[in-house]
Amino acid sequence: MNNIFITGIGTGVGKTVASACVAEALGAQYWKPVQAGLQDTTDTQTVRALLSNPSLVRDELYRLRMPASPHLAARREGITIFENKIVEQARKLQQPGQPLIIEGAGGLMVPLNGEVFMLDLIKALEAKVIIVAQNYLGSINHCLLTAMALKQAEVPVVGWIFNGDHHSNEDDVVEWSHYPRITRIPRARKLNRDFVQLQAELMGPLLKQLLAA
Repeated sequence: MNNIFITGIGTGVGKTVASACVAEALGAQYWKPVQAGLQDTTDTQTVRALLSNPSLVRDELYRLRMPASPHLAARREGITIFENKIVEQARKLQQPGQPLIIEGAGGLMVPLNGEVFMLDLIKALEAKVIIVAQNYLGSINHCLLTAMALKQAEVPVVGWIFNGDHHSNEDDVVEWSHYPRITRIPRARKLNRDFVQLQAELMGPLLKQLLAA
């Protein structure tokens, strides 16, 4: 399967915007299989509004009302999230020569149910991973723990996308993790399709080179 999984070093680090930029750069489909929290705009709705071709955005498989960990939100609604159903749906969405960008929820150790974590799903999907990070107090630890978990699980990593203002921590994380920096997405004065297209154009050449390696 030609899956690219967008994970983060935690919650709220900019996975959705990064996913939109990657999908735009590759002309790829976008899919968030599990959405927890429906009170505000969902990630799928956000990406659909940001892509130049919104028809490439696929609907969620699980839509959970509670803004919480997927396993908890599902438990509250009497639903069980099945890993095999997500993998099966990913196979159905596959198009020849076109990647499927899959956005996760939170970080690698977010539970989907009582036994399966996001990292397990990544392995089941046979996906390459892009890690999204943002600088904050403690982010180096979160970055390197994420990198370590992926290495131990022998998951192929494309590289890092950093969000927000530049910080020298980026250089340290790249050096210590031995994963390349794909790009840094700056703070958007106005988050719209023009912004996403520009970021996609900037990251596109290196991203395609890394994916082909």
